[in-house]
Amino acid sequence: MMATRLINLTVICPKCSPLQAIVKAFGFDERTVKKWWQRSGVHCESAHDHLIGQSQLDLQQAQADEIKAKVQGGSVWIAMAIMVPTRLWLGGVIGVRRNKRLIRQLAGRIRAIALCRPLLLAVDGLPSYVQAFQQAFRSPVPRLGQVGRPQLFVWPDIAIVQVVKQRMAEGFYIERRIVQGCPRQIERLRQASQKAAGVINTAYIERLNATFRLRLSWLTRRTRTLAQQPQTLTAGMYIVGCFYNLCDVHHSLRLRLWVGRHRYRWVQRTPAMAAALTDHPWTVDELLTFRVPPPRWTPPKRRGRPSKELLALVERWC
Repeated sequence: MMATRLINLTVICPKCSPLQAIVKAFGFDERTVKKWWQRSGVHCESAHDHLIGQSQLDLQQAQADEIKAKVQGGSVWIAMAIMVPTRLWLGGVIGVRRNKRLIRQLAGRIRAIALCRPLLLAVDGLPSYVQAFQQAFRSPVPRLGQVGRPQLFVWPDIAIVQVVKQRMAEGFYIERRIVQGCPRQIERLRQASQKAAGVINTAYIERLNATFRLRLSWLTRRTRTLAQQPQTLTAGMYIVGCFYNLCDVHHSLRLRLWVGRHRYRWVQRTPAMAAALTDHPWTVDELLTFRVPPPRWTPPKRRGRPSKELLALVERWC
């Protein structure tokens, strides 16, 4: 119960110093509060991997971007992605440098969730995104008993666009590049996912970055608050991300429910509700007490013919 109060204070109260504030208000030891924070982060990471990471969704449009966070002794980079139609946070990865390895890990997370459907990927001008997405969205073709590496089948209808922003002497210049895909297909996916008139942009992931900066003091641009360890930052990322997906209702996702000819009411929805992953907004207590099912059992690899007991277990659990 006290750990739930901790997450309520750290997540709902924006731009505060959570650790020092809770230690001062409740009189707990600083190490106890840090332990609660780490345990809550590990639990939220498991819940996110089970609810969102293992789901298969028609993303339509996904946007990705990076945030630079300050830690003790340097800085780290956080790469995150969002599903535009439902505003669902797809996850994030943390790395010491903003390199190809970081972008490939993020592309792998998007690839694990996405169905093989027409998809628009909108990113900034970082060159690593194009190669990472082109390598991630491929599937091996079955070789039917043949020996050797399987041939990789490139997903069709994958469009990649880049929004490059430059500050010049005469003003702010924005260049929109179509790296891969047909312009008609890109415009059709953009209108279907955004449901509003406009142009190619990365506004949705930038708004999500602003939400994370608001709720995690380590991500503020000008701050003296530093994360002592990357694990603390990882825990905070999953705590805020799970609260954003499951607990926080969004004004742009609400639906109009007609109760009469001239009367209606608004039905508030979270990103997880819009993605059909849940049917109600979660409370913080429900999030922290959610029981994550254990991973599926796989039979051990042994030489020779399997025993009858092992075959019975495989028949029962696999």
